[in-house]
Amino acid sequence: MTPNITRAEPRQLGAEIFQVATGSSEPIYRQLIEQLRRLQAGGQIAAGDAMPSVRDVASELGVNPMTVSKAYSMLEAEGLLVRRRGLGMEVAAQPSSNSDITSRLELLRPSLERIALEASQLELNSKSVITLLTSILKGR
Repeated sequence: MTPNITRAEPRQLGAEIFQVATGSSEPIYRQLIEQLRRLQAGGQIAAGDAMPSVRDVASELGVNPMTVSKAYSMLEAEGLLVRRRGLGMEVAAQPSSNSDITSRLELLRPSLERIALEASQLELNSKSVITLLTSILKGR
């Protein structure tokens, strides 16, 4: 006998799922790509969820629509998004291995490497940085 697996209905995601740091050296389209990868790996978005339109995201973030379109196209090419004819983009089904701890930690690695570099430039010892990070994590 197979168990009944209930799955939440796909939902329409809003443009507020994205945030950009305009002063960052990382291009905005890369910021959007990385955010969507993290949201998918962390389970905040699921297969079948409808993505906000390019126009909505561009308007909400105050960026060029071509920037959002480029991010969506690259995510489609890597298989994270699929295009629904006449309906827009939706989150693609991913193998369950994408959500394992190692994959999620690897998505965090670039941010942690930037933090490590900044801590080194500020001549902070690792214990102080780890204490601060632990404090921030506990606050969430």
